[in-house]
Amino acid sequence: MKRKKATLWLIIFLTFSSIIIDLPKSFGSDISLGFLSLKRPTELKKGLDLQGGTHLVFSADMQGIEDKDKDNALLAAQTNIEKRVNFFGVSEATVQTAKTEEDYRLIVELPGVKDVNQAIDLIGKTALLEFREQNPDEKKASESGEFFLKTDLTGKDLKRSFVDFDQNTGSPVVGLEFNAEGAKKFGEITTKNVGKLVAIYLDGMPVSVPKVDEPITTGNAIIRGSFDLTEAKKLSVQLNAGALPVPIKLIEQRNVGATLGEESVQKSVRAGLIGLCLVMAFMVAYYGKLGILADLALINYGLLTMALYKVIPVTLTLPGIAGFLLSVGMAVDANILIFERMKEERRMGKSLPAAMELGFGRAWDSIRDANVCTLITAFILFNPFNWNFLNVSGMVRGFALTLAVGIAVSLFTGIVVTRTLIRVLYKG
Repeated sequence: MKRKKATLWLIIFLTFSSIIIDLPKSFGSDISLGFLSLKRPTELKKGLDLQGGTHLVFSADMQGIEDKDKDNALLAAQTNIEKRVNFFGVSEATVQTAKTEEDYRLIVELPGVKDVNQAIDLIGKTALLEFREQNPDEKKASESGEFFLKTDLTGKDLKRSFVDFDQNTGSPVVGLEFNAEGAKKFGEITTKNVGKLVAIYLDGMPVSVPKVDEPITTGNAIIRGSFDLTEAKKLSVQLNAGALPVPIKLIEQRNVGATLGEESVQKSVRAGLIGLCLVMAFMVAYYGKLGILADLALINYGLLTMALYKVIPVTLTLPGIAGFLLSVGMAVDANILIFERMKEERRMGKSLPAAMELGFGRAWDSIRDANVCTLITAFILFNPFNWNFLNVSGMVRGFALTLAVGIAVSLFTGIVVTRTLIRVLYKG
């Protein structure tokens, strides 16, 4: 009996915690409960279809990259662009890869972003940092225009970048600190080119062409240019976010309005609530007191699920709402299986307590198998490992995520919550 009461108190605690998290933002972000003060998420995250924003597509230039390294280069570019998005402060952005034969693309979605020019400049630039040495063959250089030759020192050898100020002029400069391998390369380049020019190129354009007076073995360098403090900070952010392993080019930019928007969301939620009320009414009409307990478990399911959406957080799209509503049906299905097994046991002459325990035990196999199959399907649709032969659509992934969360919560409410309520409250 103590175990039943402990489980009941746990359910009550989770329910009230979920209610606090689910409260709308008008209640504020801080909730004070006497000695306890809670910081809670104030609203659900909306996807591009509900909130609007910007859709960008970049093409990755794989020339010069070996076939075996192309997939890794694309994934590295995806990681670095995600860092740039985070530096820029765009919340709930998604960066996906797409590959068809020799076409390698990066798809960036920025929900809620309307003025994206600055974001495009920050995300789209390759920030390809190169150090080039003076061409010793002046005649050949004048004929070809290649006055500086590439070295193997690039942005990949950069440890960090920071904004500093020139001690002589006071103008902003960008300081560079190389890693161990980069410091070694830089030392060799400056040693070999004492008295000559070493050019610093960014995205194929020279930004600084200093003369080497002496070897520099400390692993530090400075980029001087005619830029102000804002430009220096922007350049530093690009370099800190990581130089892309391959150049990328913006090939598509589309401002997306909230095509579904509040009205469509309200209609979807209204349809879901109507369906939920009909299901709850059916459960009460068909199962009586058991149906009322099942409805209480279903309400608990809804509160827990919405709280998890805020805590994780889940970026909600219209397919995601569909996944949630589908999981509601799965939650009800578990209760129906349990109740029908209980009725069978009662018809076979079992006492009520025995029928309750046997009903839950024997219905569990069917509930487990059905939900595990659904979770496997959700895993494949979500494609967490970004396998190219599977789906990579953000919308489908949103559906899979909300479905998986809903199934996991429905297992808890169907087995633990309903079972505890029946044990404690149901007397036949």
